[in-house]
Order: sequence, then structure tokens, then C-alpha cells
Amino acid sequence: MITLDRVTSQDGTEIAYRCLGGDGPGLVLLHGAMQTGHGNIELAEALSGAFTCYVPDRRGRGRSGPAGPRYGLAREVEDLSALLAATGAEHVMGVSSGAIIALRTALARPELRTVIAFEPPLDLDGSNPTGWLERFDRELAAGRVPAALVTGMRGTRMGPAFLGLLPRPLLEAMTTAMLKRQERTAADGEPTFRELAPTLRQDVEVVAETADDLDAYRRVEAEVLLLGGARSPAYLRNALTALSGALPRCRRVDLPGLDHSATSNASMGGRPERVAAEVRSFLPTAG
Repeated sequence: MITLDRVTSQDGTEIAYRCLGGDGPGLVLLHGAMQTGHGNIELAEALSGAFTCYVPDRRGRGRSGPAGPRYGLAREVEDLSALLAATGAEHVMGVSSGAIIALRTALARPELRTVIAFEPPLDLDGSNPTGWLERFDRELAAGRVPAALVTGMRGTRMGPAFLGLLPRPLLEAMTTAMLKRQERTAADGEPTFRELAPTLRQDVEVVAETADDLDAYRRVEAEVLLLGGARSPAYLRNALTALSGALPRCRRVDLPGLDHSATSNASMGGRPERVAAEVRSFLPTAG
């Protein structure tokens, strides 16, 4: 059974979250860009037999409150900290930008026992540049959501391998068709990609705010599992390599045949059960 609840963050913003399970240790699943907690609900379901899973909508998304005028990494850390305090959870799995937030929260809360970081998109020596955000903002302001999403996919190097080979007009037409299909089939009450598009800026801000700050992770006391897909973009795999050399207590697992969508629901190309198997094998060894 899935129950819904809310916690109030330090600045008064309400953070909505789903709870699954109820008998095992508390595990927070923190989603990444262009998602709400629903995007990882099948992963939570696969883990709920062993853990009590808490699956929030990050601020500005889904059922949670707005990002607010003072949005930044500090607000995200406050949100996760409030959820950890309210639930007593000692384990966090962060996906993509959510992984950056999870690792930074571990610095603020040394009592956090374990972090599972799935492909944090660190910008190291220009490996994940964010200069494309200016064009994205212009397109979004003009109401050209498909164009903005193409800019975002190209900027983050996500999406199909052929993304960089096709002309923009064709990519925008394909994205327009995808948005229309999703709007017809979206889960009741869940935001569509069109509605989530403005939140991509928040994830880019998290990346930019933490650029070239690898040394910060040397102070993380939690035990960390660095998890990634063997088919993911090189800059994500390289970020895991850099973190494995910085984090004091970590191990790394690469999932053969999988990419950045691995944690997502199966309908979005994910393989949540395979990811859940790695999580289950890791957490018991952390005590």
C-alpha cells in the first residue's frame, strides 16, 4: 500500500512524499531531473519488501510546494534533511541531480549511514557545461517547450544515441509528438514533461553550484555505493571514477547494458528490479 504524507522544510515549503513498505529500515529515494517521485515508484515497490521507502517530490514538482525565490542546493539539502528527521530514515538513494543532493546532505548530516549515488552529473573541468541554459530559458519563455527540451537533451547528452545526428526541426517535431502522446496517457495527477520542463533549470543550478568541488566529498562519512549504467554518457561514468577516488568509504558497481534511465519505471525504459537487486545487496553489508 502507498500512503501520502508531507513534511515542512526549514523555509516553510511543504514537501510531499509517498511511503511504501513499513517493516524494514527507512530508505529515501530522491529523484532526478524531469521527474517526480512517481518516476521511481517501481523501484520503491521492488525495495518495499525489505525497506520502508520514502519517495518525495522535490520542491517545485508534483505535490510539493514551489521552488521559491531563494532556490538552490541549500534548500534541497534542507528538504531532504527535514524528511530524514521526520521519518528517522538512515539511508538515501539519490538519482542523477538527486545523487548530488544526497551526497551534500551527507556532509550536513554525518549521522546518515549510507548513500547510494546513481550517476551524479558532476561538472568536473567542464565535463558537464551548463552554458546551454540561456538558450533553454529563451525557448521556454517563448512557449517553445519542445525546442527547449531538445536543447536540454542535447545539453545534458541524454536521450537516444542518434540525438546529435538529426536536424533540430526533426527532433522538435518528434518531441512534440512525444509530448502529445504523454499528455494522453499520463498517470492521473502526475505532471507531464511539458509541465516539468521549467524544473530542469533547478537541476542545472545544482550542477553549476557544485562544479569543480570534488574535494568536498572527501569529508563524507557515510558509506557510499556509486551506481551507474555501462551505457551511460562518458561524463557520468567519469564522475563516478572521480568520486571513487575522493570518497573515503565507497564501492562502485556498473550495470551492464543499462543507461541513465535504469532507475526509472519500466515504461520509461528503466530496469528497476535490476537496480533494486544491487541496493538490497549493498545495504545489509552497511549494517
